[in-house]
This record gives sequence, C-alpha cells and structure tokens, in this order.
Amino acid sequence: MTKRIIVGISGASGVCYGIRALQMLSDMGVETHLIVSKSAQLTLAQESKMSLSELKSLATYAHAIGDVGATISSGSFVTDGMLIAPCSIRTMSEIATGVTSTLLTRSADVVLKERRRLVLMVRETPLHTGHLRTMTALSEVGAVIAPPVPAFYAGLDSVDAMVDQSVGRCLDLFGLHGTSVSRWQGLDRGRD
Repeated sequence: MTKRIIVGISGASGVCYGIRALQMLSDMGVETHLIVSKSAQLTLAQESKMSLSELKSLATYAHAIGDVGATISSGSFVTDGMLIAPCSIRTMSEIATGVTSTLLTRSADVVLKERRRLVLMVRETPLHTGHLRTMTALSEVGAVIAPPVPAFYAGLDSVDAMVDQSVGRCLDLFGLHGTSVSRWQGLDRGRD
C-alpha cells in the first residue's frame, strides 16, 4: 500500500514548512491529504507568493477545513499519520483537549485515538507554563512535539536548507527518509 500522510497547515508563522513537506512527500510518492486552516490562509498570503489553489495543487487531496465528514475524519480511513506544519498554539491546545471544531483538529484527534503518528511542528516562542503543560499532555498521549529548530551542526548555508532539514527530520519520524537531510557523520577525530 502507498504511504498516506495527512498534512495540516495552521495559522502560525512558518507556512514554508507545510509547503516544503508537501513537495517532499510528493517527490517520495506519498499520498497526501491537506487541510489548511482559515488563519493559515492569511499567513500564506503574508509569507508566500503562492496562492491557495497552488498550495492545494501540491497535495493529492485537499479537504475543506469545515468538512468534518471527509474521509480523514474517520479512524476507519487508514493513514500513516499526520504532520501539522506549522502548528499554532491554538491548534495544539484544541488537539490536547479533544474538543475539536474543525477537520484539522478532528483529524489529529483521530490519528491519536488510532495510535498513529502525530507530529506537531509547534511554532511559538517564548512559551509559558500553560503551553509547556499542553505539550506534555500531548506527548503523554502519543504526539511528537517537533519545533522547527535549526540544526547548526549540519553547516547549512541558507534558510531553505534549514527548512529542508527541519521538515526532513519530521518525515524521518514516519519512516520516510529523504535526501535533503544532512545526516550526522560523527566528530572529525583529527582535530586538536
């Protein structure tokens, strides 16, 4: 069976992570199901020259945020998990409570209840104690909290390379290992 990943894009800054995830998954031949929040549409217009229709065309299937009857709203529709990139604090908090109001958070809730992989690229700083407690609660029920933190040890020389590294490491969590990740090769033992 072809790998199948749900990609959610919420309203936090960093829409480039969701865009790049869709591109990388397409290059790997992975079936993608995209959900874009209303806030993410505003962020897309602010941070990218890409239109919403262009963004949707990167996915195999694009679902409306209010379509709670979509295939991905049911656990009987088998997926390999879900990546939310970027993940806003609001989206994270809604998922943590289980009180979901959109297809984005409903799909994440389904992924958790079915014990599938949920990876949240949480984009916020600084974090207060309430945010940290919410992250802990999500981790305790099986979500992976994966903020997009630059891997400076890799010697990446551009923002695009840092985005690729962060997204690639998140895709690793689904067993999808692309070529865009700079893999640790160990320390150069010849140095003093």
